[in-house]
Formats: sequence, C-alpha cells, structure tokens
Amino acid sequence: MARDSRDDSSAPPVLVLVTGGTRSGKSEFAETRAKELALRFGATPYYFATAEALDDEMVERIALHRTGRGSEWQTVEVPIDPAGELAKIEAGSVALLDCITLWLSNLMGSGLDDPEIMERVGLFLSACKGSGCSVYLVTNEVGSGIVPENPAARRFRDLAGRVNREVAAAADEVYLIVAGLPLTLK
Repeated sequence: MARDSRDDSSAPPVLVLVTGGTRSGKSEFAETRAKELALRFGATPYYFATAEALDDEMVERIALHRTGRGSEWQTVEVPIDPAGELAKIEAGSVALLDCITLWLSNLMGSGLDDPEIMERVGLFLSACKGSGCSVYLVTNEVGSGIVPENPAARRFRDLAGRVNREVAAAADEVYLIVAGLPLTLK
C-alpha cells in the first residue's frame, strides 16, 4: 500500500510500549487501546505478529490470538523485519506489534550478534517514528526473576532488558501491566 498524505482527521502518530509479565493482560490492553484509536479516526488497525508456528502448541496459540482479536485487524506476519513491513502501510494507520521479545528471540535464532540486533531495534524505532502511524509495542519483562543457568538464556534476558530500555526511551507512552491492571510509567 502506498503512503497517503495525512490530514487533520488522521490519528496523531504515537509510539506506545506496553510491558508486563506472562499472562498479565498486556496484549489485551494494547489491542483495546489500538483498536479504540483506529475506530476513533477511521484508521486501519494492523496486527504485526512476530510468533512463528513452529510446533503444535504455537499453532494453537496463534489461532486463539487471531480468534480473540477479531476480524477487524489486518494481520501481517513479521518474524524478522517489522520495519520493512511498517514502511508498506499508509500513514495514519494504527499498528500493534506483539511481541518484541518474540521478535528478539527470532533475531537471535537467525544468527545475529548483539550489536546487529541492537542496530535492528534502532532501525525499527526510526521506522516507527517516521511512519506517520500510531504504533503499539508489546513486550515481556523477563529480568525480574532468577538468573538463568545457561548462557543463551542469560543472553536473551540481558538483551531483552536492553531492548526494552531503548524502546521505552523512544516511546511517547509506557504502561506496565500487573495482574491485569495498567500502571502508567510514562
């Protein structure tokens, strides 16, 4: 899709980060907020899905997510390059990426080293800011527990913390979801 010029009826672009623990309600919160914004301004809501259906459990989880969010969403599969896909949607749209930590896992699995991953994160944040779209990003807080015993898990935890800090610094709004309750951090 080609980019359109934005007019006063378009949603003002905003970058929102929603973080929290597993099953805390962060995806539901982000989906509700993004859909409300899209409806208010007549924008198309895009769901950028980073999960890959690599086993039966993930196939089932993805199907449940799709059913739960409804048919209004345009789903875009983005396991590796969300910046490239974001560039394809028209300005004034609303995009939700779920989730950054799965995207990080995909990048690690593709063989990228830490500096390359952080460069991809920076490029994605630049794409978000320059897209003319409102972008909601969902991520997991993974560093609040014990220190993982294996190097790959420690690398993931450390990278997730760095990525979340960088995204939070760039975001206009940041929410922490705890037990289904949103706490405004920024």
